[in-house]
Order: sequence, then structure tokens, then C-alpha cells
Amino acid sequence: MVHGKAAAVADVAGKLEERVAAFVKEHRLPGAAAGVVVEDELAWSTGYGYADVETKRPHDAQTLFRIASITKTFTATAIMQLRDEGKLHLDDPAVAFLPELGDAASSFGRIETITLRRMLSHESGLMGDPPGARWFHDIYEASPAANLARSAEIGTRIPPNVQQKYSNLAFQLLGEIVARVDERPYVEAIQARILDPLGMRSSGFHPLPAELEARRAVGYRARWLSDEFVPAVGLAEFPAAEGGLQSCVEDVARWLSAQFPMEGAPDGHRTVLSDATLREMHRPRYLEGEKWEEAWCIGWYAQRKKDTVWIQHSGGLPGFITNACFHVNERMGAIAFLNGIGEASNLAMELGALALEAYRGAVTPRELPAEMPSTHRPLLGIYGEPTEGMLTRLEWRDGKLTLLDPDEPDFKLILLPTEDPLRFTVDWFQRESGEPVEFHLDGDRRVTGVTIGPYSLQRFEPIGEPAVPQ
Repeated sequence: MVHGKAAAVADVAGKLEERVAAFVKEHRLPGAAAGVVVEDELAWSTGYGYADVETKRPHDAQTLFRIASITKTFTATAIMQLRDEGKLHLDDPAVAFLPELGDAASSFGRIETITLRRMLSHESGLMGDPPGARWFHDIYEASPAANLARSAEIGTRIPPNVQQKYSNLAFQLLGEIVARVDERPYVEAIQARILDPLGMRSSGFHPLPAELEARRAVGYRARWLSDEFVPAVGLAEFPAAEGGLQSCVEDVARWLSAQFPMEGAPDGHRTVLSDATLREMHRPRYLEGEKWEEAWCIGWYAQRKKDTVWIQHSGGLPGFITNACFHVNERMGAIAFLNGIGEASNLAMELGALALEAYRGAVTPRELPAEMPSTHRPLLGIYGEPTEGMLTRLEWRDGKLTLLDPDEPDFKLILLPTEDPLRFTVDWFQRESGEPVEFHLDGDRRVTGVTIGPYSLQRFEPIGEPAVPQ
């Protein structure tokens, strides 16, 4: 049976098709490929226009594009995998892995201020591109070794943490760190760590196998003075970690699905990171600009459109503009790939909004809540501090042990279990995050209260409440 929400997206396929067609015509593009992801399904996809104008080869979900900087999300994921394996820390300085950077210029403090975390979020202050890069003259050094040999020409341009300063060089260097720590070339590491486990068989780096090369779209220059479609002259050097991956809508749909956590996932769901690490990467870390519409995450960025925040990444290389965006809580996403010049991010988010409207209105089978562990049952109830007039409720809600304040709708502490059924820690993104939580018993093993960090709350015991089992 087709997934209920995927079926709802299929029901608006006509609207989605119309939007893609209108966008292509409005921007005078040769064509576009697009798709909508629901859970682990590519619920809808289309190809409009031509992947190759000369041969009139049409676009489809298997057409390969240079997805450009969307590659950075793969590089960031490999760094997070190595972090989770204990092989590096996000606050390590880049120079610890790339000693050549010891000769780089750091005008705003020691070279150690260029940390992996800051590089991942484009807040290191590092120069934007490799030394000598000239984008309009096909000059770009894609070799990390060659750039590190010129490390005296590498440097920071602004202090760290004062603004978002997008840096292709930072991600090129992160890719070299992946290679050195993982002890194999970057491309091999990405293939083994991400592409193969997710079944992304139509994705790869230059040079592509002949079968994939034949499916590549031709990139075209922006049309300005003429209606002619002129192929873009691509970079002679192919970047890797900062923007070298080539892929298709079908494969990037698998990549977006891999951003959805295992918790609450359908059978067979695949990802390459833990739920905690995914959440860490997707969490907006700081706002960009005065409109508060964009925020940078780890390897991704967030953009607010009306009432929806999309986690996403765009890409741009000569002849190609791409975007992939998703909504974690709704477990859906959208993809827009252009082989011409236009705001692919706007198209992707418009498609996502159309699908989301249908998606949210879909009737789905009733899912029963997760069964509560028996050890949690004696802990539930009313807790408070009588002298302060404070009352809270400890509930089993949405599969988690949760402390709520009826007078403060935004107050919600999720308690994460430990091996001891009476001890927990507070989940992330609250003032009390990481603080220890301990429930207290009296001589009859009845719960009398709880301590959360420095605060103690008394439990108001209902008559006849059972004791905690031995």
C-alpha cells in the first residue's frame, strides 16, 4: 500500500509539475529536474525541458548534475562520523591535522582559532577560496596538497564567530582532514562511509564511469542578450570535498531520507549517523543577517519561509544551480536541480511548501504511542515546590518521560534514561540540558521527590500509589 502522505503528495503532482514548468520558462532555462521526498520514498519527481539541448535529451530523476556545494554536507557528515568514532573533536584546531597551516596568516589570534567546528559552520573567518582563485577566468586550485604547499598565502580575513563567511577553502581542507584521519583518499572515504551504505549508486566524483557520464546534464550559461543556449565552460580542475559530487534526484532523495532519525522511522530506514548527531548537525547555531530568516548549522543551513524552517544546502558551479531542502519533524524534503542559472532554492522550497500542505492534510493510519517502560510508571505524577507555588507534571508523552509546567507552555524537559532506573539526564536545548536528574524514595520505596541539577521538587503522592519494585 502506498504511504498515506506520499499518496497525498502524488495527488498534487499536477500543481508540482506546473510550478516546475513555470519556473523553467520564467528563468529561460533549458530545463530542470525536481523531486519530493516523503520518509524513505521519492514520492514525486519530474524532468522538464532538456538535459542536452542539442540532442533534445530530456531530464528525469536519473539525470546527473554537478550538485556542487551540496557536497559539503557529505564532507561534514564524514567529519561527524570520525568525531563519533573518537578520532577527532570538533573543537580541535585544523593545524593539528594539517601542520602545514602553521605558516598560514592569522591576523585575529593564533592559528589554533581555526577549528573544525568553526570551519563546518563557516564561522572560522578563513578566506573564501584557495589562493589565486578567479572564478570568471577558470582559475581554481582543487588540490589540497598544492594549496597547503602555499600555506603562507592562506589566512583568515575576519575574526572568528563574528559573522558567516562562506569558505570553499575551509571545506577543501576538511576533506583533506577526512583523508588523513581515515587513512584513504577523500573520494574513497565518502564512497565507503556514505554512498555505498545508502545505495547511492548513481553518484560519484570525476572521472565518472562511462554509464554515469552518459547521463550527465549539460550545464548552460545564464541567458542575457540572446535566447541561445550556450554551454558553460566548466572548471578545468574538479574540486572534491567542497563541491565535486555529481548526483541525480533519485540518489539525493536517499540522502535527504538519511537525514531523518531512526526513531519513528519505517522498517528498512537507512542513515549513516546516530539520531543525536543528526540533531546536532541540523540545529541552527547562529543567525545570519538582520532579517533573522537564515541560520547556519553544522554542514547545513536553515532558512525560514513564512512559518516553515527548511534545513538545506545549495550548490553552484558554471552551468549548474542546485538545492536540496528538508523538514525533519515532517520527515519530508524537496530537490531542485537546474542546468542553467536560477534560484534553485526558491523552487525547492516552493515545491516543498506545496507538498507539505497536501502532506499535512493527509489521513494516515493511527499509530499507537510507544509502550512505557514499567520502571517509569511509579515516577509519574505531580511535582512541585510548595513555598514557591510551583507545580509540574511528569508524564509519559510521545514516547518520552517529560516534565511539563501547565503555566509555561514552552517549558518541557525530556528526561533521558541511564542504566539506573531512578537516574536520568535532561535532553538538549534547555537551560537544564545535561544536568543530572535523580528520583528519591522513602523507606517504603515510594517516590518522594526529584532533584534536577540544583533544584529539588517534592512529589505529591496519590493515595494508594504503589511502591517502586525492588
